[in-house]
Amino acid sequence: MSFELTKSFVQELEERIENGQITEVVAQLQDEHAADIAELLEQLEVHHAAEIMNYLDDELGAETLMEVDEDLRAELLKDYSNEEIESVVDNLDSDDAADILGELPEATKREVLNNMEDTEQAKKIAVLLSHAEDTAGSLMATELVKVQQTWSVMQCVREMRRQAENVEEVYAVYVVDENDILLGALSLKKLLTTSTKTPVSEIFDDKIKSVTTVTDAEEVAQLMQKYNLYSMPVTDDLGKLLGRITMDDVVDVITEEAEKDYNLASGLTEEVEDKDSVFTVTKIRLPWLLVGLFGGLATAMVIGQNESRISALPQLVFFMPLIAAMGGNVGVQSSAIVVRALSNNTFGKNSLKRLSKEFTVGLVNGLICALVLFGVGSIIGYETNILLTVSIALVSVVMFASLFGTLVPLTLDKMKIDPAVATGPFVTTSNDVVSLFIYFYIGRLLIGF
Repeated sequence: MSFELTKSFVQELEERIENGQITEVVAQLQDEHAADIAELLEQLEVHHAAEIMNYLDDELGAETLMEVDEDLRAELLKDYSNEEIESVVDNLDSDDAADILGELPEATKREVLNNMEDTEQAKKIAVLLSHAEDTAGSLMATELVKVQQTWSVMQCVREMRRQAENVEEVYAVYVVDENDILLGALSLKKLLTTSTKTPVSEIFDDKIKSVTTVTDAEEVAQLMQKYNLYSMPVTDDLGKLLGRITMDDVVDVITEEAEKDYNLASGLTEEVEDKDSVFTVTKIRLPWLLVGLFGGLATAMVIGQNESRISALPQLVFFMPLIAAMGGNVGVQSSAIVVRALSNNTFGKNSLKRLSKEFTVGLVNGLICALVLFGVGSIIGYETNILLTVSIALVSVVMFASLFGTLVPLTLDKMKIDPAVATGPFVTTSNDVVSLFIYFYIGRLLIGF
């Protein structure tokens, strides 16, 4: 980026646009990367952003449109004619073109596809649009370089040059048979260092990872991360090569999944956007707030049932926030670790071993915290029976929260519910109630009130 995206720069740019200097502004941006231009457009008023887009050349404009935030893209596309949308689609790879068309009304989508001059490309985009969201089929692009195993290296190089004209980035050369069944991949190094008369069948690598069109997008991301792949071939159920997924598509999946998990951990079961109405945002936020509300009522009931004991020994009240907070914190820690392991497929098959480990960790952490509490409390001057009650309750609560925080995401995962929801209000609220119940129960056993 040759410019610094400061508030003063944005204001200056908008003033220049208002003063009719749009051609000079665009000339300044013409050599910038599409992602940098998109970042700038997101800081401008929508009508100013639209004016800049109108003056960018077709290829840069299409790439910039793909880079901008979805909300801004939707606003910009409102003013595009079908012919302008066709121009955008013509300047994008099939996967990006499908993403753009997928955001448009059904009637517009059909008309654009029907009017495209490149009918083969239109068919490919239509097929991509037919795949379910968040699958490999919806992520893949059909542009790729493939060669047949029966070809010589010389024939292979000639064909690669022809095919590469339609591919923006060549990450891999795939080897297929006469029916387009994927057989493997060809190393560019071997291609350059092998005799031109050598058949491809003698030098390609048949140990290749691939996915089918119905493979979950998150699984694709995990596989590419595990095997350090820059691209992943996509086949049908018979093994016919259909397309490829590149690293930039996977980064988008990882980012979206992280945002989704963050929302779930915050008690938001759906994505909240700035354009959403008050009713929509309220509907999304309210369910877990009600969980917290009823959890608070349950906590109040536990405290109310022990009112006489609290009156007899008011010092118990001082440690109630500590007990509840420790239970909630430990539960969230345990559940977050399990959720991450489940997400990365690193959890393993031995659930009992994980439970045993969390139980041990909870015991050790609980004992250390209890010893610190007892020591500090003794220095401050609390009674020994109170400190003993609180310390034992603390150990018990930490152990329970560790197990509970582990079991909840495991159970949700078994039920095919996103376990990320376990790291939010559910674990915290549940632990608050149970922690105080444990606290008062141990107090009754030890002090006998």
